[in-house]
Amino acid sequence: MPEDIIPDATEKIARTAIDRRAIPAHANESVWTAADGHALRRIDWPGAQGSPRGSILFLPGRGDFYEKYLETLEEWHRAGWRVTAADWRGQAGSGRLGDDAVTGHVGDFSDWVDDLAHLWRDWTAQTPGPHILAAHSMGGHIVMRALVDGAVLPDAVVLSAPMLGMSGPPLPLPLLHGVAKVMTKVGEPTRPAWKWSEKPGEIPARRRDLLTHDGERYADELWWREKRPELVMGPGSWGWVERAYASTRAIEASGAMEGIDVPVLIVSTANDKLVSHAAAKRAAERLPRGELVEFGSEAHHEIFREVPAVRNRALDAVSEFLDRVAPAAS
Repeated sequence: MPEDIIPDATEKIARTAIDRRAIPAHANESVWTAADGHALRRIDWPGAQGSPRGSILFLPGRGDFYEKYLETLEEWHRAGWRVTAADWRGQAGSGRLGDDAVTGHVGDFSDWVDDLAHLWRDWTAQTPGPHILAAHSMGGHIVMRALVDGAVLPDAVVLSAPMLGMSGPPLPLPLLHGVAKVMTKVGEPTRPAWKWSEKPGEIPARRRDLLTHDGERYADELWWREKRPELVMGPGSWGWVERAYASTRAIEASGAMEGIDVPVLIVSTANDKLVSHAAAKRAAERLPRGELVEFGSEAHHEIFREVPAVRNRALDAVSEFLDRVAPAAS
C-alpha cells in the first residue's frame, strides 16, 4: 500500500505533504488562563465546515511543545476534527517553574491535572462532540491521573508511549520513590536530576536514538528550538522525579485504573528507553475498555514522529479505534 494513503474505517484519506516547520494558516495560536491566573499557550484548528467529525484535545510530553506534532494535528484536522493542543505549565511557551530556563520542575502533578480539568471544562463547552483526549508520554500520565481522579470524562482516550512508569532499574516503585524523596532533601528539589550535556541548552549526543528513526522529523524539532528558543528544555528536576513517582503510585493503586469506564487506546513500543512498555501493557489489561497497539524494534519513543511505515500504522489504528468507539454524532 502506498505510504501516502491512510485507510480509514469509512473512507481512504490522502495524506498529502504537510509543512512541519510552519504554523498552518488556518490554525490559531493563543493564550488561555488557568484557574490561578497562570498563562498557558495553545493552538486551535477550526475543524471542518458543516458536520464536524468531533473534537480532539492533544497534550504533549515532558519537555515537549506542540510544534513537534503539527503534522499529526493537521492530519486530524483534514480528517474533519476540531483540534486543540496546549503546553503544560512550566514548559515550552508556558513559562518555567524552577530556578532556570532549562530544568523542568513542578510543585505537584496535581497542578497539571487541575489545569487539564479547567481547560477541559472550557474546551468541551465550546467544541462539538465526541470529545477525545490524546496525549504523548508525560501527557499520557497526566491524562491517566486525571481519569483516575475523575477530573475529566472524555468519550475516548488515545495515549502514545504514555509515561505510566519510567524506564530505569527494575526496582520496586516504593523504593525508587524513597530514593527520590531523599534526593529532594539533600539538595534543592529544583536542581537537575540528570546530566543533559556539558553546555546548558545543547542537545546531548545520541538523543535521536531514543526518540525516532526518522532523521528529518527529528531535525524538525531542532529547527523549532532554534526558531523559538523559549521552547528549549533539558532535564527534569529532582522535585519532578519525586512527584512523578508519587503520581505513578496513585495510578498504580489497587482499583484505580479498574474504575475508568472510558475507551482507552495505548500505542506503545517494547523498544522504548524512556518510559516503561511493561507498565503500558499492564494498564491496557487493567483498564476495563483498554486496548493496546504494540510495536517493537521498528519504533522508538515518539511513535507519532516515526518513519512513515510505523507512523502510518499507528495513526491508522487511532482512526479505526475512534471510528469504532466514538463515531461521529448524527
